[in-house]
Amino acid sequence: MKNILNLPSPLVALQSHFLNKKAVNVWIKREDLIHPQLSGNKWRKLEFNLKEMRRQGKRGILTFGGAYSNHIYATAAAGRLFDFSTIGIIRGEAILPLNPTLSFAREAGMQLEYLDRTTYRDKAKAHKIYQARYPNYCILPEGGTNTHAIPGSARTAAEIREQLSRLPDFICLACGTGGTLAGIVAGLDGESEVLGFSVLKGDFHQRDIQQLLLEANIKDPKNWSVKTDYHFGGYARRTPELDKFIADFKRDYGIPLEWIYTGKLMYGIFDLIEKDYFPKGSSIVVIHTGGIR
Repeated sequence: MKNILNLPSPLVALQSHFLNKKAVNVWIKREDLIHPQLSGNKWRKLEFNLKEMRRQGKRGILTFGGAYSNHIYATAAAGRLFDFSTIGIIRGEAILPLNPTLSFAREAGMQLEYLDRTTYRDKAKAHKIYQARYPNYCILPEGGTNTHAIPGSARTAAEIREQLSRLPDFICLACGTGGTLAGIVAGLDGESEVLGFSVLKGDFHQRDIQQLLLEANIKDPKNWSVKTDYHFGGYARRTPELDKFIADFKRDYGIPLEWIYTGKLMYGIFDLIEKDYFPKGSSIVVIHTGGIR
């Protein structure tokens, strides 16, 4: 698989008068450059799930997501690239014409089905229904987060260690389902402080990540936390302030962000830097989890 992937993903230092003034060192782990269609944490979470699918002799992967899901997009791309069948269960009703995410998924060979929002929210019930309907498929939860996702995300931490010769003081990333953060924590053994930036309203991440680590038999090193003040109104919500920050960041650093995950993440980091949250001399690695298409 790896011969078509850009691994290890590049680690790029940010340079600016603002960062020099604040005396912090910031790098971006460009997971968005792993592959044009399998970028970021989506590949990391899929890698070992694909191996498990092959091990079980299944025909393909059935997974869940919203109409704009990066995970749906990446799973469809993986199916086409690595020759396995994919089914996407989309939250809500079909809306035609299909948006670019679902259009790509269908063109890549993904079978699309739609599930009413009430049943979709009952994850255990929905998984049971579709496992019975499609017994030859591995069921992958929304966002690709399960115990098989953890070792792939842990590889990101291993690459950072090798690229910097030492781990940074802080590793920061956006949080949706929390699977990538759990993998980073698993790969660090408590050596860096991990900050997640939630893109959703609520304070459920702490509980969900702890449960995921428990299910994976990984001792929680307690070196992580989730910031909940930078969701800009909730999942897939945006404001003119966020849009301006994203445009200014690309102008100043030449790196594209998007408004669902990475824009909110970077806004939060720069806000904390402005407020002197990070001690002077701190080293910070930001994981760019992709989503740019």
